[in-house]
Amino acid sequence: MKTIKKCLFPAAGYGTRFLPATKAIPKEMLPVLTKPLLQYGVEEAIEANLETMAIVTGRGKRSIEDHFDISYELEHQIRGTSKENYLTEIRNVINACTFSYTRQVEMKGLGDAILTGETLIGNEPFGVVLADDLCDSENDGVLKQMVKLYEKYKCCIIAVEEIPAKDSNKYGVIAGDTIKDTQYDEGALVRVNDMVEKPEPKDAPSNLAIIGRYILTPDIFDILRETKPGKGGEIQITDALLEMAKIGKVIAYKFDGKRFDCGSVDGFVEATNYFYKKSAR
Repeated sequence: MKTIKKCLFPAAGYGTRFLPATKAIPKEMLPVLTKPLLQYGVEEAIEANLETMAIVTGRGKRSIEDHFDISYELEHQIRGTSKENYLTEIRNVINACTFSYTRQVEMKGLGDAILTGETLIGNEPFGVVLADDLCDSENDGVLKQMVKLYEKYKCCIIAVEEIPAKDSNKYGVIAGDTIKDTQYDEGALVRVNDMVEKPEPKDAPSNLAIIGRYILTPDIFDILRETKPGKGGEIQITDALLEMAKIGKVIAYKFDGKRFDCGSVDGFVEATNYFYKKSAR
């Protein structure tokens, strides 16, 4: 298998839980402090040594492309002033990687968004980051942790966390067998044998929910092409990954770090407070 150098960002969704703010602003561009959610995700991918950011956008998402580009007029206006340093972080991001874009014409689920990104990824393993799942770790970032796992096991890696049973109908939920690996805490790795998209609590196979970080191998694209619409009439990445799990090619990883659901108002406020306190240390 090739090393992982590309990261896919599905960013075509409408962000309806943040209306009316997201009527004209992509949800991925909502700022936590002074930085949009998508930039946090790109920086996490850069830390994991990924070089190409492949972004699946849609109508009304032009500001994403503009953000990861030079603004000559703005830079001219603030050059030589105390405000010039405000652009240092985004300049570093622009210089550290390459951006490519394609559009998801119709919103048909995360699986369809990932399949739409095939033209940007090609025949190689890749990371996937959902920007509204904002993650933070005191050590290696979540994606870097997962890349290290991929380098050892050479299969799909999905990030999971324990959730309250009552919340199972908001997530894809996995079950499987614990992998014993002395490099990781007991129970941190699970060889997946079952995955269910948004099950009711009584039907959930465990309390381990998939969050928005994946390492996928390129054979996922062929499986997605054959995947029928599932829960909600959408093409679910969970259904495609289940096919790979049946032959032992999916590992779930209880990552080291914190995750904030910034697709919800409560999670967004929690993340803002957390990063504000962290910046004041």
